[in-house]
Amino acid sequence: MTLTVPPGRPIRLGLRQNLAQFALLVGVNALVGGMIGQERTVLPLIGTRTFHLHAVTAALTYIVAFGAVKAATNFFAGTLSDQVGRKPVLVTGWLIGIPVPFLLAFGPGWGWIILANVLLGINQGLTWSTTVIMKIDLVGPQRRGLAMGLNEAAGYGAVAVTAFATGLIAARAGLRPDPFFLGMAFAGLGLGLSTLFVRETHGHARHEARTHVAASAEAHAGLSTKEVFALTSFRERALSAASQAGMVNNLNDGVAWGIFPLYFAAGGLSIGRIGVLAALYPAVWGLGQLVTGALSDRIGRKWLIAGGMWTQAVAIGLIAVVHGFWPWAGGALLLGAGTAMVYPTLLAAIGDVAHPSWRASSVGVYRLWRDGGFAVGALLAGAIADALGMTAAIWAVAGLTAASGAVVAVRMYETHRRPTARPTGGTGGGGRRPVNRVPESGPSALASRPLPSHAVIVRWSR
Repeated sequence: MTLTVPPGRPIRLGLRQNLAQFALLVGVNALVGGMIGQERTVLPLIGTRTFHLHAVTAALTYIVAFGAVKAATNFFAGTLSDQVGRKPVLVTGWLIGIPVPFLLAFGPGWGWIILANVLLGINQGLTWSTTVIMKIDLVGPQRRGLAMGLNEAAGYGAVAVTAFATGLIAARAGLRPDPFFLGMAFAGLGLGLSTLFVRETHGHARHEARTHVAASAEAHAGLSTKEVFALTSFRERALSAASQAGMVNNLNDGVAWGIFPLYFAAGGLSIGRIGVLAALYPAVWGLGQLVTGALSDRIGRKWLIAGGMWTQAVAIGLIAVVHGFWPWAGGALLLGAGTAMVYPTLLAAIGDVAHPSWRASSVGVYRLWRDGGFAVGALLAGAIADALGMTAAIWAVAGLTAASGAVVAVRMYETHRRPTARPTGGTGGGGRRPVNRVPESGPSALASRPLPSHAVIVRWSR
């Protein structure tokens, strides 16, 4: 495969070298997060108070629709990003998102709300996936955790701010239509910025592919879409462990989105206080990722992920045990901290292992499983809540989250190859240079061996 650098400015990897585009993509992803945030406080209450849906399962159908559609869209977004480029997928996602806040604000029946969430799922799958992929493209391997922390902090910080703002607006002006005017502004601004100012980053991935060292013998170039799906989902230890952890993480996020506002309302809280709790969890989640993403570049990915899943399990159990605004606020803060440990680190781990030539597809498969957790969580929690009560549903999700952390601890290996040092082997005074740790066998080991001085480098084309 011949790799060429597009004409024009030279391609350089790194956060500092691509700061302007990276910062723009952070802003775009904040708008993507705001599109979700407009629903977090008010939509569960609209289902029960405006459309009089009494069964919990029925009230959570919008999350099932959103999660199922977003999961499938993530897969196609990753594949399309590898085939046609990142920017066209991003712009298409914003075009599809334009009707969403209008349907939420003015839809005359619950079916219109479901339709809005189908479109929102497509919008989120295309836009969030591509902003993640583009940031991974730009920064290269050494600051991947920091990049994902900044990306997810922007997205979920916007979720928190918008959830809080819509709660305040709803408390003063009613559940509809005023809280959704924010979403209308977000959609228009996101489309404009993505169309006019975002640049294609696929060339950066091709550039990185020239020097990429495989994390395992299976994760080599030239895989088909079917092979990438199997590798990410089941076969490769780190990729599959990350996929199941992502799914369980969003399973419990679906419960936080759909069950918690109803649970807090049943506990006697006002809409304004429910809005504060709905904002606390993603606020800590968002801000915490500024620390945890960069921390994973220093200490590694595996134990941040396992520890984060166990922290989430404790937080969810705490919310089931305690009662009242302040104890629930403590649970929400702890849940946000655990999610911050996990969310950017999982994406960084996928970026560590996946080959640049199919990395976008692997991210899409991971996000397929991760966001499928929304649908699974809403169905599971809704069924348990209708049969046994909301407290039982919350406990069930806490148990699943703890088990997921155990799977990571047993199955996943450390994916981040931190620099080490070794003698250069020269005749001088023992100088040292940094190298990457690589497997001792397999294709990547052959690629890592130094070439003799007389070697001829051959470029293969196909």
